[in-house]
Amino acid sequence: MIIEPIAYYHSPFRSKFGIPKQSGLVKELEGKIVFTPEYRDCDYIRGIEDFDYLWLIWEFSANRHASNSPVVRPPLLGGNTRIGVFATRSPYRPNPIGLSSVRLTGIETTADRGTVLYVRGGDLMDGTPIYDIKPYIEYADSHTNVRCGFVDETVMQRMNVVMPDDLACNLDKETTRLLEEILSLDPRPHYHNDDERIYGMPFYGLDIRFKVSGNTVYVIKILKD
Repeated sequence: MIIEPIAYYHSPFRSKFGIPKQSGLVKELEGKIVFTPEYRDCDYIRGIEDFDYLWLIWEFSANRHASNSPVVRPPLLGGNTRIGVFATRSPYRPNPIGLSSVRLTGIETTADRGTVLYVRGGDLMDGTPIYDIKPYIEYADSHTNVRCGFVDETVMQRMNVVMPDDLACNLDKETTRLLEEILSLDPRPHYHNDDERIYGMPFYGLDIRFKVSGNTVYVIKILKD
């Protein structure tokens, strides 16, 4: 089977570092979907405005090496426990295909890009190729009181975020809130635990520099990217 992108995703993240590890973790994180020229006919999305959520099928395009192991180490388990790749949502898989649920918030018809979909809650890097879009259907896609493997046994811990006022004043309130929510998820690789290491995360055209000590993320500098 040969598949080609039908659209590309645009988000504040120009690299995969810092992207939420699951869709919906940062519910107000905005993104947009721009279709490739051959799929800009509005008939392709006729009726999509009647759905609140969409499924996106996409490619882990930033993964440059092929998966060669049947097991991975989920960050939720601290990176120390090996789990079968098909029992996880790891991006390192035989076929680097991602699946995300996003909330449809707007539709715009433009002269140069055709119809653009505005969504929130995505976990995709800027420029990610999208291979299909399907509507989220509650009666079929939502299941309650079900077992969720190791996820049931591990509580996701959010970190505290400290951002000095002289840095926060350079951002609007909404960007500051989103940035704090993203940093609270601890964007570092699971095997990093160095209190002195300074990390850089591209976000909305900025380079966010931060350090982590214990359960706290300290924003130390915000630079123009």
